[in-house]
Amino acid sequence: MVNDVTTKLTELNLVDRFLFDETMEDREVYQAVVSILLENEIELLDKPETEKEFRVSQELRQVRLDVISMSSDKTLYYTEMQQKDTGNLRKRSRYYQAQLDVSLLEPGSKNFNLLNDSCFILIAPFDIFGKGLYRYTFEGTCRECTELKLEDGAIRIFINTVGTNKQDFSQEFLDFMEYITASTDAVAERTISEKVRMIHEKVKRIRASEKIGVKYMQLWEEKAYIRDEGRAEGLKEGCIKGEEIKLIQLVGKKLRKGKNAEEIADELEETIEEIEKIVNASKECAPDYDHKEIYRSLHKDEDNNIE
Repeated sequence: MVNDVTTKLTELNLVDRFLFDETMEDREVYQAVVSILLENEIELLDKPETEKEFRVSQELRQVRLDVISMSSDKTLYYTEMQQKDTGNLRKRSRYYQAQLDVSLLEPGSKNFNLLNDSCFILIAPFDIFGKGLYRYTFEGTCRECTELKLEDGAIRIFINTVGTNKQDFSQEFLDFMEYITASTDAVAERTISEKVRMIHEKVKRIRASEKIGVKYMQLWEEKAYIRDEGRAEGLKEGCIKGEEIKLIQLVGKKLRKGKNAEEIADELEETIEEIEKIVNASKECAPDYDHKEIYRSLHKDEDNNIE
């Protein structure tokens, strides 16, 4: 089993959240990544925190950031790797920004100028906005006076690794765009970027680490167990039905842990519409969330025998 999982770990690319988070725990590596993405040298003060969780109160949705660190000028850089378009990434970035801002001031503080500047960076192997750009940078701008900037210190950046405007970017940036989705020796050897090569050296150490291999094995086994259950159902009911049952089982497991639809959609990288449909059908099946009953509820107008 360990050998199988080790093989799986070596096949991961930086676009995979597990490998991305493990790699970004190194301050120099995360500093190199941010510097490449912004095409500006950034000096980070702190060791990055990965999978950092924010929750303003128990009643509100929890936010989990992939990587966060502070630069020498006290700017906070927080970065997300997003492999799948869930259809809610624009507004999700707004919510993440709000949660982070709330966490920056002490209770009772009246001086909002104490808020750190912040830069949210979302990296994806697809184009959220459909304009063909590698990088989309958003800052507050006045609609009536476009040269007037809000200057509230908040920037949101969306990186699209499959952009087409190569003429606007450095070769280092373009090489890293390729490396994100193909984190191989061959890609690293082609670049002259010392930063990209340093990132690759960290990736190689992670892939060779027995400790990280065990950590990935535990995650992989959990997912494989549910996947195999879904596959077994699929053999009886057909592949498409098996895939849907697998998703229903995953959602049920998350519901038993107290997760809401937004959190589940985020963690499973599915659309919020798809997850909400399953969550609504699951309400009458709480607290066991029997996947067969939920499936029947979703397909109550169909012939959906499931044993």
